[in-house]
Amino acid sequence: MAVFNVVTEGEGVLREKAVPVRKITPSIHKLLDNMRDTMYAYKGVGLAAPQIGVSKRVIVVDVGEGLLELVNPEIIESQGEERGTEGCLSVPGVVGDVIRAARVTVTGWNRHGETVTVRADGFFARALQHEIDHLDGVLFIDKALNVRRA
Repeated sequence: MAVFNVVTEGEGVLREKAVPVRKITPSIHKLLDNMRDTMYAYKGVGLAAPQIGVSKRVIVVDVGEGLLELVNPEIIESQGEERGTEGCLSVPGVVGDVIRAARVTVTGWNRHGETVTVRADGFFARALQHEIDHLDGVLFIDKALNVRRA
């Protein structure tokens, strides 16, 4: 597939609320493939479609446990709180401490249009929340308790 340029802070698409996907089509398959390839090429652990300039509610995540693709992901349950350091491909060169839920349950569609439910904790939960925030136009620096050079 293709590796796209990751858009960075200041690009309007990163501040938009992404549009829900109505139907899984070949173009959504291609988008998922391109997002996967881009995430791995940039050595990221997650990527949201707005980060490659596409305002659709689609994310990919791989924190070392295998690739997860979610279309129209939604957090349906969260528990606890954890503080952790985050960075972002769209905000290069800085990191910050962000408080997020320690455990989340997320639903969405897989690439076949089937509803899937994912339960995550720790770093996996943090990555899911970070990417879902992108779909609402929220960057980690908006929630960070502090921001510093990486």
